[in-house]
Amino acid sequence: MGGGRTARGPLSACTTPEMSVVACSIHIDAPPEKVWELVMDPERLGEWVTIHRKLLDADEGPPRPGFQMVQSLHLRGVNVTVHWRLIDCRSCELAVWEGRGPARSRARTEYHIEREGDGTRFDYRNEFHPPLGAVGALASRALARGVPEREAKMTLARLRNLMERPVTAAGDNRTG
Repeated sequence: MGGGRTARGPLSACTTPEMSVVACSIHIDAPPEKVWELVMDPERLGEWVTIHRKLLDADEGPPRPGFQMVQSLHLRGVNVTVHWRLIDCRSCELAVWEGRGPARSRARTEYHIEREGDGTRFDYRNEFHPPLGAVGALASRALARGVPEREAKMTLARLRNLMERPVTAAGDNRTG
C-alpha cells in the first residue's frame, strides 16, 4: 500500500486508555475529485454523516488549514455541539479535523482519499478523547459497545450510495 498506511486504516494507531479509535475504509465508484468535493462541503454533511444533526456555522470559501465549522452531532442519545478546525488539508488527498466538544472532550477525524482503479479509496479515522481521562474512557466504552464503529460503517455506506447514485438531468447527484 505504501505511504505509511496499514492494512486496517490510513495511519498506524497509537491508542491510550484515555481514547477510542475507529478506522474504516471503503471503495467508491467515483473520481477522487468528486468525493473530495462532497465530503469537504459542510452544507452537505447531513447527506452522508449519520450522526450529523445541524451545521451551526462554517467559514466561507474553500477548505484550507484553519477553516472552522460548528456542528451539532447526535451521540449516544444526546445532541452535542462540536467546534471543528481543519489542521491539515491537501486537496483530493487528506483532511485532518480537530474538534472540541462539551466538558473538554476532544476528537480528531481524518479523511484519506486516493485513486483506486477507476474510483476512490476513502479511509476514515476518528480518535475520541472523552472528558475525565481514563475514567471517562471506561465509561464511554461501557456505554458505546461498538456503536462508533457501526456508525462509521453506516456513514461510509451512505457516502458511497450518494456518490454512486445515477446523475440527474440537472447534472448532479443530489436528491430533491
